[in-house]
Amino acid sequence: MTADLPAQPVDRLLAPFREFSAREASGGVLLMGAALIALVWANSPFADSYISLWRTPLTIGFGDVALSKSLHLWINDGLMAVFFLVVGLEIKREVLVGELASPRRAILPIAAAAGGAVLPAILFLLIAGGDADAARGWGVPMATDIAFALGVLALLGSRIPVGLKIFLTALAIVDDLLAVMVIALFYSADTSAVALGAAGAILVVLVAVNRLGVRRPLVYALLGIGLWIAILQSGIHATIAGVLLAMTIPARTRIDPTDFLERARGFVADFGRTVEDDPDAAHHAALWELEDLTESAQAPMLRMEHALHPWVAFLIVPLFALSNAGVPIVGDPVAIATEPLVLGVLVGLIVGKQIGITLAAWLVVRSGLAALPDGVTWRHIYGVAWLGGIGFTMSLFVGDLAYGESPELTLAKIGILAASVIAGAVGYLILRSVGPSR
Repeated sequence: MTADLPAQPVDRLLAPFREFSAREASGGVLLMGAALIALVWANSPFADSYISLWRTPLTIGFGDVALSKSLHLWINDGLMAVFFLVVGLEIKREVLVGELASPRRAILPIAAAAGGAVLPAILFLLIAGGDADAARGWGVPMATDIAFALGVLALLGSRIPVGLKIFLTALAIVDDLLAVMVIALFYSADTSAVALGAAGAILVVLVAVNRLGVRRPLVYALLGIGLWIAILQSGIHATIAGVLLAMTIPARTRIDPTDFLERARGFVADFGRTVEDDPDAAHHAALWELEDLTESAQAPMLRMEHALHPWVAFLIVPLFALSNAGVPIVGDPVAIATEPLVLGVLVGLIVGKQIGITLAAWLVVRSGLAALPDGVTWRHIYGVAWLGGIGFTMSLFVGDLAYGESPELTLAKIGILAASVIAGAVGYLILRSVGPSR
């Protein structure tokens, strides 16, 4: 009994991360299933229904004040803004209190993410850059899909040290930040000064209400919708609104100590009176009250991230995969695989990621600027570098921005799906060959 006591504080410290990891892993499994359904559906006798479903127009609003888009665009421009809101909240959390809060701890995932983004883009341009239309997709192989990658780690169970999961999560979050910057700077249409001005004004209001101590989620939600509409009309991709909104969500707790202690005393008194009469009822009541007390002590940023994660992991991202991963494969597979665009994506994600991540990590550790996490070996890092080649969600998203409805989009999707499967399988086999972690 006593031998286990020292581990309890560590377990409590790691509990939020383990919950996040488990949720992302479960979402990754669902994401794989949605992608497989889309691929089978798009190559079945019912392929026409797949295309027509996502082209179905949907209008939201009344009269002249309405937005009309296809179902596919509502998912990519609308629901994915919520995905990017969660990405922004994760980035903010990691910078404030997570793996990126300490410069020495942050330098390893930052360097690894940078190496795993720059080298794939260079290799893509070397292979596919001869065609101006194909070259526009240089950002496609830069991304890492955190849900898929953590899903593969989950299959390995206790063989994987917690430090490796933390490293991969931090790496993927930095990778997402780089992707957001690339989307904002390089994959935006002609901008509208009026719409950008409106977006800027709303952003100023959001910062102001944060500084004034406003903590009600409804206020940020309403202003966030206005920000999304303004950015949608500005020419910058609308999903950037999610990241900007995340940066304005309050990150500090504001607790009235007297009120909190009074509620805690009331909980203890009620629990003591109830436990003798009905232990089961007391148990359930205690869980509800403790959850309420805990939420009241959490910052709005953490509450919002906690509330939105299930919707993103189990609905929005799988729905995005279902509507975007359906690639009709027509023609000679060998000829398709040797297309420069497909090769560029494959080499970028498979070769560029593993070399870029491993080499950058090795350089910062070798220079003494960083150290490997406890229990993590270089074989672990190399296996995770392979998992970094699972681009999927963000790669598909950038591909859609780069190529629109052109034939290049289909080639890019084929390269992304093939690379993600290969990278995931090889990464799994490498990490499986490492002995179980202590």
